[in-house]
Amino acid sequence: MSRIKTIDDDDDNPERWLVSYADFITLLFAFFVVMYSISSVNQGKYRSFTSAIGTAFTGSNAHLKLKGVSNSQDESNQKNQNGSIIKPLPLADLYNQKKHRERESMTAIKVDLSSKLSPFVSQGKVSLSQNNRGIVININDSLLFKPGSAELAPAAIGILTDISLMLNSNDRLIQVEGHTDNNAIHNAIFFSNWELSAVRASSVVRMLIETGIAENRLSATGFGSTRPINENDSELGRARNRRVSILILYESINDLQNQDRSDLELGAQSNPSPTPH
Repeated sequence: MSRIKTIDDDDDNPERWLVSYADFITLLFAFFVVMYSISSVNQGKYRSFTSAIGTAFTGSNAHLKLKGVSNSQDESNQKNQNGSIIKPLPLADLYNQKKHRERESMTAIKVDLSSKLSPFVSQGKVSLSQNNRGIVININDSLLFKPGSAELAPAAIGILTDISLMLNSNDRLIQVEGHTDNNAIHNAIFFSNWELSAVRASSVVRMLIETGIAENRLSATGFGSTRPINENDSELGRARNRRVSILILYESINDLQNQDRSDLELGAQSNPSPTPH
């Protein structure tokens, strides 16, 4: 009986790794070819693309194409005139122009108010400033109220009437803020400086309404002693902190109504009414 010859399974080719290595090199070569092709910019296609983008946003090329003007001529004209292929969006220009006109209008209002209130400004009882919210008129409480009181003094009628007549020429929103010093008040009428400042602001609002300002333009806020403009460590500083601020805002009543309408539409979209079964 003959013996069965044992088969040796260890016949693997020791150079099989070359196949995998060759595949890897091929893939690496393909990768670099793709990267090179991406990095090569076709100038003609790039100009066509940027011109198409400019036309989509501004519409400046449409009438030129109808007249037979070539894209290259149009692009060169735009470059010479503006230094860029794509012009700024017209809406951005309109927005900037609107902001510029609003700032000029507010500056004119401030000049008129400063001229009208100059006697009080020279006495240090009224100050005016302009910030990113609008015009701020700070009136010392000694011109408007008796100490610890929220009832307007007779002298307050004249100055508030002058301010009201000048504000009737526009529809900007007006915010009245009451401020006190840090000396706490507690009596039968006002529990704290918060109540005093809020009621004083409301008294000024009521006076402005009586002199012709529309109610929907006005709002009243009391800040107590939380927003001082001077240190409270001296009588002069505390006197300056006791004030009523009248803010003439950049925002108009139309802006407020449009915002309210947008909020209502957004709320209706986010909370649709249920469909009846």
